[in-house]
Amino acid sequence: MLESLEHYSTLSLYSAMAVYAIAFVFFAVDLANRSAGVAPAQAAAPASATSAAGGSTLTIARAKAPAATNEASSAPRSRALRIGFALTVVGFVFHAAATVLRGIAAERVPFANMYEFSLTATLSIVAIYLLMQFFVDLRFLGVLITGLAVLFLGVTKVNYYVDIVPLPPALDSYWLVLHILVAVLSVGFLTISFGLSVMQLLQTRRENQVKAGQATGLRFMSTLPSAVRLEDSAYRMAIIGFVFWSFTLIAGSIWAERAWSRYWGWDTKEVWTFVIWVLYAGFIHARATRGWRGTRSAWLSVVAYSAVIFNYTIVNVFFKGLHAYSGL
Repeated sequence: MLESLEHYSTLSLYSAMAVYAIAFVFFAVDLANRSAGVAPAQAAAPASATSAAGGSTLTIARAKAPAATNEASSAPRSRALRIGFALTVVGFVFHAAATVLRGIAAERVPFANMYEFSLTATLSIVAIYLLMQFFVDLRFLGVLITGLAVLFLGVTKVNYYVDIVPLPPALDSYWLVLHILVAVLSVGFLTISFGLSVMQLLQTRRENQVKAGQATGLRFMSTLPSAVRLEDSAYRMAIIGFVFWSFTLIAGSIWAERAWSRYWGWDTKEVWTFVIWVLYAGFIHARATRGWRGTRSAWLSVVAYSAVIFNYTIVNVFFKGLHAYSGL
């Protein structure tokens, strides 16, 4: 019975990856359509320059204003975008089924190794992306979210899959559930923040090109929120993720005291978890009190998220420590 459940979990995982991949294509088509829709408007700008000399400057300024202020971000959603989002919901259902079936087959919460953590962390990323649509429209991140989901799940299945085994004594604790639960929630919010920071960097580059009167690439960016709005959203997501990461540190310390009779032991995993906390604390503090705005803020966000990925991949695989057997 347990082997059958694990088999269905694997099938659900493959199904989720396939649906996410198709959704990625539709999200990419939406961005391509946005670029095509912007092209006629940009082509009209040079034509206006041939008007009377007295009104040419004013005409050009009006043509560029929507691109600079991103008024086009309120454009109606395309059919490709709606299909991509609907497919993401379907992929999420398969993804959740794979995670739940793995937990039922293991007769525990699926948090005990790198494979199970990857399943739940990626599920958290997609879930937060879907839930955020009730508060702010982040559908334009669909390409990034579905692309990362396919990449993470593919790497997880190929490199991190392990058969179901009993929990080691140190992991058989409810503090494990609390510790990893807040960690996967934190990773979800920090991933959304990372995606928004990447879009902010692209948008800042485009806006600077518009101000300088230069030709711009990635025309679809003119239909997205301004760099300032993207930065504000990334900052809010980072704050929520940082709060959850703080609880990850606290719960992990309590769990360590129960398992190994010490709250802190300078284990490699513990050190890198603290490094990530410091990086995000620095990002939030620098932006709130030191006035770090724009590209400096975005790059610090990208560096902090890179540390999250490094912590889970390189540290877990190549560094030995008390966390090595769990992959957490």
